[in-house]
Amino acid sequence: MTSINSTDPEVTLKLLEDSPFYSGQIVACAIEQPKAPAYASIPQSIHPLLLSQLQQMGIVKLYTHQVQTFETSNADLDCVVTTGTGSGKTLCYQIPALHRILQEPSARGLFIYPTKALAQDQLAKMNAIVPAGIRVATYDGDTPKHQRSAIRKEANLILTNPDMLHVGILPNHSAWTKFLRSLRFIAIDEMHAYSGVFGSHVALVLRRLLRLCEWSGANPRIVATSATIRN
Repeated sequence: MTSINSTDPEVTLKLLEDSPFYSGQIVACAIEQPKAPAYASIPQSIHPLLLSQLQQMGIVKLYTHQVQTFETSNADLDCVVTTGTGSGKTLCYQIPALHRILQEPSARGLFIYPTKALAQDQLAKMNAIVPAGIRVATYDGDTPKHQRSAIRKEANLILTNPDMLHVGILPNHSAWTKFLRSLRFIAIDEMHAYSGVFGSHVALVLRRLLRLCEWSGANPRIVATSATIRN
């Protein structure tokens, strides 16, 4: 197979088209020209502690879709964010969730990822933006049993996956009543992963979650994100 070292996309496409390895496999080729990013000022309504944390990270402006998501969530509306890889979709739900918790210290947030590995990866990244005093933790099958009660009672933000929600949280909802009553924000990341039979199952799990929230007196806002969804 020919080695491809060119940074020119047209040269790379030509090499692929001429490669015997790809013969008959290429359906269509196209080159999209890069688009200039659309920025917006950070809303001054963001909690001062979170604003300071963003500035310490070197973030002095946001993409327009990040600002729109914050304003939509702050207006008590659910939303779906579809944006390209590397365009900051994670901040789209981190900022409104942390803002709400800083406004209401008893508030809770739930971030749902398709896999345990992704939740663990996101937990490491969360530490850079979370202001002091906010506790973030993963709650999944790998969480030691002796830590689960403290996480359930004390964590402001819990990162989990649909399987744990189905078998570890919802069936034990009596132990989660305080958390569910205080649940103000739900993020559903990588929503394109929830398709087919798996997607149908997750949809029913989410309906159960929202029914228990309603029973507990909570009405959390939802932000769902994807960088891979089809047009």
